[in-house]
Amino acid sequence: LTLSCPDRLGIVAAVSQFVTARGGWIIEANHHAEQEDNVFFMRQVILADSLNCSVAQLRTAFEPLAKSFGMTWSISDSAVKKRMVVMVSKQEHCIYDLLGRWHAGELPVDIPCVISNHEAHRKVVEAHGIPFHHVPVDPKDKAAAYRRMEQLFREAQADLVVLARYMQVLDEPMCRAYAGRIINIHHSFLPAFTGSHPYRQAFERGVKIIGATAHFVTEVLDEGPIIAQSVVPIDHSWRPNEMAQAGRDVEKTVLARALKLVFEDRVFLNGNRTIVFT
Repeated sequence: LTLSCPDRLGIVAAVSQFVTARGGWIIEANHHAEQEDNVFFMRQVILADSLNCSVAQLRTAFEPLAKSFGMTWSISDSAVKKRMVVMVSKQEHCIYDLLGRWHAGELPVDIPCVISNHEAHRKVVEAHGIPFHHVPVDPKDKAAAYRRMEQLFREAQADLVVLARYMQVLDEPMCRAYAGRIINIHHSFLPAFTGSHPYRQAFERGVKIIGATAHFVTEVLDEGPIIAQSVVPIDHSWRPNEMAQAGRDVEKTVLARALKLVFEDRVFLNGNRTIVFT
């Protein structure tokens, strides 16, 4: 159960009493109030077998309580896997890492398809039994490619779209249509060194850390709400290619961590910020 609403007295008590009245055993609970915005966030994990009703009945019963507090809320069943569409260009490290984790059961999701503007990874993707769609992006008519991608998203019933080093800038209609549902991994510790060639920028600035950032995609390039970040310490002896190699390792781990947080409904959007219950 995840929810957000205007902060006021009695939210936790009301929700806990609601769950308890239906035999629900709360095995994890997280709460946070954003005092500046007066917004309250809650995540509760309820043992399904303890309930005296179905998940569908629980949702129906919760509606009056949610309405009384003005809640934006969701009750999801962790036994139902989310559906993740992956988009990739030529760089292989993130897509290979995701496929490996998925195959090992570390990412408990369904991958209905992979979309790419290149054919480079077709054999590897299809070897995992996942459909591969080649959607070229014509620089003179990018919109046509993006509308085709949106069609594939709908056909795949995608809950989430992941840009695993997909090297095209998505257009505004797609960003708006899938707000809060597209995740990108950026090879920089944002907000530093946005755009392309961040390791060359980092080298030229003589930085002492490099990193990666997983964030939600918005219409403004590389400025969406941040989900997860990590860094690696470096020194003056590191060349740009060495930075890039270390950066690729960070990108893989940060992306996987961000996806796990999202799959477990631990990430809440609050404007251009996130609340993340780890």
